[in-house]
Amino acid sequence: MSTAGFRSPLFALSSMYIDDLAEKNSLFAITEGLGTPTTLADFSPRATEARIAQLRHFLAALDSAENTPTDDIDRIAAIVMRERWTSALHLAESGESDRTFSVLWSPVSEIRQAFDLIPHESDIDRERIVGWLGQVRPALATWKETLDRVASRGELPSRRHVLGVAEQAVTYSEGTFDHLVSTVETSHGPQPALRAAAAEAQAAFGEFGRMLSSTYAPQATASDYVGERRYLLWASHFTGKTLDLHELYAWGWQDLSAIHRRMMELAKEFAPNSATLADAIDVLDADEKYLIHGEAALISALEKIIEGANSALEDKYFAIDPRIRHCDVKLAPPGSASAAYYIGPNEDLSRPGSTWFPTMGATEFPLWRSISTWYHEGVPGHHLESATSLINADRLSRFHRIDGWISGYGEGWALYAERLMFELGFMSDYGAEMGYLVSQALRAARIVVDIGMHLQLPAPADLGYLEGIGDCSGRVWTPEMAVALLQFRACLTNVEATSEVDRYLGNPGQAISYKVGEREWIRAREAATARYGEKFDFKKFHKFALDLGPMGLDSFASEMANF
Repeated sequence: MSTAGFRSPLFALSSMYIDDLAEKNSLFAITEGLGTPTTLADFSPRATEARIAQLRHFLAALDSAENTPTDDIDRIAAIVMRERWTSALHLAESGESDRTFSVLWSPVSEIRQAFDLIPHESDIDRERIVGWLGQVRPALATWKETLDRVASRGELPSRRHVLGVAEQAVTYSEGTFDHLVSTVETSHGPQPALRAAAAEAQAAFGEFGRMLSSTYAPQATASDYVGERRYLLWASHFTGKTLDLHELYAWGWQDLSAIHRRMMELAKEFAPNSATLADAIDVLDADEKYLIHGEAALISALEKIIEGANSALEDKYFAIDPRIRHCDVKLAPPGSASAAYYIGPNEDLSRPGSTWFPTMGATEFPLWRSISTWYHEGVPGHHLESATSLINADRLSRFHRIDGWISGYGEGWALYAERLMFELGFMSDYGAEMGYLVSQALRAARIVVDIGMHLQLPAPADLGYLEGIGDCSGRVWTPEMAVALLQFRACLTNVEATSEVDRYLGNPGQAISYKVGEREWIRAREAATARYGEKFDFKKFHKFALDLGPMGLDSFASEMANF
C-alpha cells in the first residue's frame, strides 16, 4: 500500500477504507460526493457478506506491523478505526444490521434522503439524477432479498416497524420527488425525462410499501422488545461505552424527576392559573411572542438563531473556522419523523451542513419549542462538531472525518451545547427556558422508557399517575405508558410522543446516547475545571475536545484526562 501524500501508513489505510467503501456502497458514494456510480444501492445478502469481508480485511490490516502508531495522532486514529470497525462487524455478523429497521432508518428512508443531497445545477447533474431515480426499484428489490432471508429466520422486527416503513414508503409514493422536479423546472424549464423518472421512482415506493404490508407484516415479530443481550449490543455501538443499564435507568429517572420539578416551578411563574403542566404549555403555544406564521418566517427565525450563536460564541468560547460558519436551514420532506435533524457537509464543503425542520403539516410554529433544538442541531451543536471534524484533516484520518461519527460523542456534544447556551444566558426568558427544559426532559425520559421497554423493567415506584392510563407505579413498561410519559412529562404532542416511541422501539440503544454522552461531556469539563480552577479556559477546552473528533465514550473519557 502506497503511503505517498499521507502523514502515515495508518492515514493511508484510513483513506483506502473510505475509497473501498465508496466503491462497494454506491449510496455512501453518492451522499458523500465521492463518485458517480451507475447503481443506487445494494441492500442484498451479498452486500452484507461483502461488508463483513471488508471489515475483517481492514481490521487485519490495522493490526499489521506497518500500521503501528508512531505518535498521538496515529494512536487516536487507530483507536477510532478499531472501535468503529469492530462494532460494525459485530452488528453485521450477528445479523442485527439486517434485521433492525424502522421509520428512523431503513433502506426506504436512506434511498429517499439521498436525493435531498444531490446537486442538480448542470445538465450532467440532472442526467445522473434521472439515472439514479431509475435505480430506485432495483435497489428496493435488493432489500427484498434480505427481507426474505430475515423472514425465513423468524427475525423480522415487530409489526409496528414493518407497517411504519410501509406507510413511509406509500407516503413517498405520493409526491416525494415532486418538489425536486418543480425546483429544477423553475430554474431550467420543463424536464420530461426527470419528471417521468420521478414518477417511476414514486410508483416503486408505493408498490414496495404495499408489499411490506401484505407480505412481511403478517410474518413480523409479535414483541416490540429486543431484550437485554441485543439491547447492549446496540447501546454499545451507539455509545462506545461499557454500560450498567440498571444504574443508568435509575439515574435517568432521578434526572427526569429533577427537571420536571423545575418545569412545574417555571410554569407557575408564567401561567399561574394553569392547573397542569399541559395547560401551561398551551399558554406558551398560544403566546404571540413566540408564534411564527408560515414556513418562510420559520426558516428566517431559525437562521437567526444559528447566526446569533455564531456571532456571540466566536473567539471567547470557540474558534469557528470561516469555511464552516454557514449552516443551511431546510424543511424536512413529507414522511420524515417528527424530530428535527442535521446533515453534515460533504468532504469538499461544496454542500454545506444543513438543519431540517419537520413541519408535520403545520403552518404556525411556537418558536419556544425550537430555540434549544436549533442550538442542538446547528451552532454550537451538531454543525460545529461535525463540520470541525470534517475540516480537521491534519489531525483526523479520512475515515475519522467522513465515517467515524458516533452517537454518544456527537449527540452528547449537541445536548451539552444546549446546556452551555442555557448556562451562558441565551435561554433566560420563560419560553426559551421551558423549551430547554422540555429538551432535557425528553432526553432523560428516553433513558427511562428505552431501557424500560426493551428490558421489560418495572416503572419506578414513585412514577404515579399517567394521564389516560392510571397509576403506573411498578407496572412493566408498555408503549402506551411511554407515550403518556413523553406527552405529559416532556410536553410532546401525542403525534410527537408516538413517533418518538416508534423510534425507540425500532432503534434500541440509540435514544439513550444523548444523555449518556452529555454526562461524559459534563464530567470532562468538571474534571478540567477542578484541575485548572480560575485558569480554566472554555475556548481551549472546547478546541481540545473537538480536535479529538468523534470517538467512543470510554476512549473519550481517557483522552480528556490529558487536557
